[in-house]
Amino acid sequence: MRRYLKLSEPIRGEPRRRVRPVSDVVAPEIEQILEDWDARSTRKQRVSGTRLHRELRKRDVDVGVTTVRAYLREKRRQQAEVYIPLVYRPGEVAQVDFFEVTVEIEGQRLKAWMFLIYLMYSGRTFARLYERCDQVSFLDGHVRAFAHLGAIPWRLVYDNLTPAVKKIVRGDRDLTGRFQALVSHYLFEPCFARPGEGHDKGGVEGRGKGVRLAHLVPIPRGSSLDANSLEMQTDLDQECQWKRDAAGRTVADRFDQEAHRMRPLPTRPFDPSRVVCVRVSSSAKVQIEGAWYSVPSTWASQDATAFVGVDSIRLSWRDQEIVCERAGKGDKQIRYRHYLPELARKPQAVRQVAPELIRELGEPYDQLWRLLVETHGERQAARTLSPV
Repeated sequence: MRRYLKLSEPIRGEPRRRVRPVSDVVAPEIEQILEDWDARSTRKQRVSGTRLHRELRKRDVDVGVTTVRAYLREKRRQQAEVYIPLVYRPGEVAQVDFFEVTVEIEGQRLKAWMFLIYLMYSGRTFARLYERCDQVSFLDGHVRAFAHLGAIPWRLVYDNLTPAVKKIVRGDRDLTGRFQALVSHYLFEPCFARPGEGHDKGGVEGRGKGVRLAHLVPIPRGSSLDANSLEMQTDLDQECQWKRDAAGRTVADRFDQEAHRMRPLPTRPFDPSRVVCVRVSSSAKVQIEGAWYSVPSTWASQDATAFVGVDSIRLSWRDQEIVCERAGKGDKQIRYRHYLPELARKPQAVRQVAPELIRELGEPYDQLWRLLVETHGERQAARTLSPV
């Protein structure tokens, strides 16, 4: 009371700054160490409070580890990014990513890649499994996703992944030719997260982990990736009917609201195949991505065009086309049907490749070959079968 009776009007005094003699003395040393070590540390090998304290003790600085940790914790708090709560409107934004998963195909465990598109407003999800995480799979995933959803979001958000971005120049993305063709075909806006900032598209990151735990555990078994993909997408579509948000609306209800606000599909889908010009060897073979494929012998020593798809490769020369299953690096896919004109003139070659050739031709050639071998022996059997 005596204090306020002496004052003619109330005043607020400035609070006195708490004295921190140790921190004030040690702070310049800590900052100098952090500056010196900045180029010699990474996110996984970052400077810790314990390591910083050990370095200070080496420099004869008397300070406790608790003080060092508190200083470092406050410094990082001040530098930490503040996240802004975003608003997603119907049909406006979807996020895209690949996720590594494990599947079991015909009793053998394999590494596969799950392509996923997640609509940020409704939560509708499209997912598909691929053997490779390459550009053809990336483009094919878009085509299948848009066809399944029946519409196209106005904007799609990506990492700076190789199938889409060749390089980053002063913050601008130089897109790959095939991805630019996809964007032009479906007329959506591609947006990209900052390099190394995965939380810029945290929606699809979280959804991908959720799909992996909810729909790929236990490890799915099937005859093919297509069968596993179909089962997984069926489960996701069924989930839309009962999964609700805080307001009680299902994913299907929200998707119905945003579907008519998305872009309509074009009249024809985009062809995700990669076009490659190849040279046919003198043995009527072409090499694509380290794998060899046979072609009709009449194509030998000519230039052909290959359309590389997810599961198959279509080879074209003049007005002729053949389709073969896509093989892995180092594999050979030889069809001796392609060499029938040559085999008709080379009986010794027929004898050399008889098991493979007869297996391709099937009935009644397998019975014919057995009868010829039993009657004349392999040498004469090949001479007899060659003109046939």
